[in-house]
Amino acid sequence: MLSYSYVIYLANYSDGVLYVLAMLFLLALAVIIDRSWSLRSTILRGKSIIRATAEHPALTRADLHSLRERAGNLPEAVLLDTAIRHLDTAGPDAMANRLDEAIMLIAPLLDRRLWLLDTAVTLAPLLGLFGTIIGMFHAFHVLSQPGHAPAEVTGGVADALVATAFGIFIAMLGLTGYNALTNQVRLIIHQLDSMKMMIVNRTDGSPVVPARTPAARSAMLVEA
Repeated sequence: MLSYSYVIYLANYSDGVLYVLAMLFLLALAVIIDRSWSLRSTILRGKSIIRATAEHPALTRADLHSLRERAGNLPEAVLLDTAIRHLDTAGPDAMANRLDEAIMLIAPLLDRRLWLLDTAVTLAPLLGLFGTIIGMFHAFHVLSQPGHAPAEVTGGVADALVATAFGIFIAMLGLTGYNALTNQVRLIIHQLDSMKMMIVNRTDGSPVVPARTPAARSAMLVEA
């Protein structure tokens, strides 16, 4: 277990670079926790809206309003608002284009603050290497002192490498979190695309094709 005084010594040995890495670590951790909670909640609640939409063979204005109230502040609510505004004025192609436009406006809001993780993944190893180089200067400075002990040099090199190790650890944590969050954003975009198709297919005025029963399929074969 590292003592507090030794951690302070390591930070000072890197001329404060470890302090910067610690702040970068806390920032990356905060982004991962915040966005994971928000995106996970959006995915789970969005699934319930999609299931509710799929239960309707056709969507009337009343159905859209009901789904809109249920959606609350979910991204799907923007699609439902768009469908309600243009239900009576836009055909299927125009409706699809307007829903695509809504998705394009929503998408940048889903991956906000992920650039911080991307920056941490790139910056942390470079800062760690910078801190190690500074520590190496201190370690090899001992060689210029008369009567130096070899252990002081090797110990200083080991202390200097802590900054690089910490930077690589932050990069691994940030990369894992970034990939996981990016995958969640991709799932939400897929849900929005699914919601768009459901709205277009259920508001185009076409009759719903019923499922063919075995008897109906047999009758079609006989007629053929």
